[in-house]
Amino acid sequence: MSAVGMPSDSPADLVVTGCAVLVHDDADRIGFREDAAIVVRDRVIDAVTTAAAARDVPAVTRIEAHGQVALPGLINCHTHAPMVALRGLAEDLPTGEWFNDVVWPVETNLTERDVALGARLACAEMIRGGVTCFADHYFHMDTVADVVAECGLRAHLGQVYFSGQGPRGREASVEFALRRRGAADGRVTTALAPHAPYTVSDADLAATAELARAHGLPVHIHAAENRDQTEVSLARHGRTPIEILDRTGLLDTDLLIAHGTGILERDLPLLERTGGRTAVATAPRGYLKFAWPTTTPVRALRAAGVPVGLATDGAASNNSLDVWEAMALTSLIQKSTEGDPRWLTARQALHHATSQSARAVGLGDRIGSLAPGRRADIVLVDLTGPHTQPVHDLAATLVHSARAADVRTTIVDGRVLMRDRALLTLDVEDVVRELTERLPGLTARGHGRRVQEYDT
Repeated sequence: MSAVGMPSDSPADLVVTGCAVLVHDDADRIGFREDAAIVVRDRVIDAVTTAAAARDVPAVTRIEAHGQVALPGLINCHTHAPMVALRGLAEDLPTGEWFNDVVWPVETNLTERDVALGARLACAEMIRGGVTCFADHYFHMDTVADVVAECGLRAHLGQVYFSGQGPRGREASVEFALRRRGAADGRVTTALAPHAPYTVSDADLAATAELARAHGLPVHIHAAENRDQTEVSLARHGRTPIEILDRTGLLDTDLLIAHGTGILERDLPLLERTGGRTAVATAPRGYLKFAWPTTTPVRALRAAGVPVGLATDGAASNNSLDVWEAMALTSLIQKSTEGDPRWLTARQALHHATSQSARAVGLGDRIGSLAPGRRADIVLVDLTGPHTQPVHDLAATLVHSARAADVRTTIVDGRVLMRDRALLTLDVEDVVRELTERLPGLTARGHGRRVQEYDT
């Protein structure tokens, strides 16, 4: 028998050794095991042990990771991956102009090929930044699912719809979710994806809730994105966006709410007693760019038992898919908003980036921690650079000193997607070349069409 209890003639698929490993205890608090090793068999973590114990374990692949920290793969809980093609196109604009004058006119030009190229570029960016799973909410999602299968990432995908599309929009969202859930060897999970309460009617929201319950599907939606939306909703309907979700039955489904910076105190009791698994995804960089006056009320949501995961939103508003930056900004903005330097601590930020984010996308029993039985989604972060030395507090170094570029290796389901900064499943140069050739047609706005009207 080997040191970790496996027969010596049964090689592990992967052994990562010599690193510090982020671990969670029974109370879901994080800590670190020094000079540790991770043994992977059949896409699953078989053991987290000492480097000494794993020294003689035979392995198909062995990664010596001295000077590095192994973390659960980061999770981007809300994005629009193909929108990397619009990065930098709509700058320094208020929300309404951003949608109506640039983004929604341009999105009428989207073809499946544009989405495929954007998704490939986005996946490359996320792999290089240590993201192993992303929740996407966009158009042509069969194409995105194909890219996920190709590049090896994990994804939670929903085909967005607006009521302005008529019944076919909702039907297409359901058909996609049923057709592609469990795809890519189980790495793809799916959701129904109504756009938002201000673009989807109450009748369609209620129908979506019924479909979610009937088919065992979660729902991913924008809601209470900012305070203006909440105030307009109160003026027009006498209800907040969260109260509309409650009235239409969506709070009784497994629901992922994007942003929530317009959540009010009166919404919290509803969120606390939901009939399903409700979570919120926060993407703080975009809120700063749009100069929104409030941010996601992480502390209040945590007190209400609502998981809050980290996100980037799309690169058209955020300019990057850097969850590492979202983690640091969440900690800093929460300190400023709450007026309390003890909240959000670096350890709390890492908790949101790992365990909380996994729960937010409905995968809390599969990913989000490095422990036996969990899927082998692992990132290795190099802390030998001058900007990460010396290390007095490993959690603080990871959150406030390390950068996405310090990720050396990214592993999903036990498969190495990037090793020593070299991407192994995507050719970025070819993607950028073709995408650049297509940009004039993609960004044309002279046609006067829009996907939707932003009027909240």
